Amino acid sequence: MAFETKEQVLERIMEQEKPKCPHCGAEMHIWEVPPITFSDGLGWGTPYLFLCFNDDCPLYVEGWENLQENFGQTASYRCMCYPGTDQFECMPVFSPVGAQGQIIDDEVVLQEEVLKENIKKGFSILADCYVGKDGVTILNLLLDPGQPARVRVKAAEMIGDIGELEAIEPLRNKNFGNELIQKQVEDAVKKIHERFFTRECPFCAEIIKKRANICKHCGKEVAGQ
Repeated sequence: MAFETKEQVLERIMEQEKPKCPHCGAEMHIWEVPPITFSDGLGWGTPYLFLCFNDDCPLYVEGWENLQENFGQTASYRCMCYPGTDQFECMPVFSPVGAQGQIIDDEVVLQEEVLKENIKKGFSILADCYVGKDGVTILNLLLDPGQPARVRVKAAEMIGDIGELEAIEPLRNKNFGNELIQKQVEDAVKKIHERFFTRECPFCAEIIKKRANICKHCGKEVAGQ
């Protein structure tokens, strides 16, 4: 199964038809799940869910009395649905405004549309650079934290194919802060070394020939290292 970034997951969910709450028929909202779960501690399994925020929903209205009478808790339920499924469940909320801070509203949707355009633009630039063997521009896009993660991942893949040895130093000295990008960069550096039959000295980190016995930079013996 291919890895999806959080942005890709939201993009895919936004393209789905929003389900209707089976309890009240109201259209459900896209909801960003919190980083922790109150239940089994194993997480939600998805960064987004569909939730019903209709305060007149019978499940929500009757839930306050039900939980108070049976469990002595001041809480109620919101109906939730896992994207792409017909799986509806109940999620407890502990105040009338509980969970509303994670609703994906129109502003967030607009931001996602802008992100999609930036990704499209970035991919177009990368395609032209790849054909033109413009490794410098590809490297700059990869190092630019303002670029979408998907663009930077693709740039890392491309730099491995056409990047020069000079690209290795800035790549090694950059903390990308993204596990997926970092992994792709590590793979790219390996590919560059393979293309130029080089490696890095284990003592001084300078680039040397793959078959070198002595590092020309620090003078250390590197045979078998």
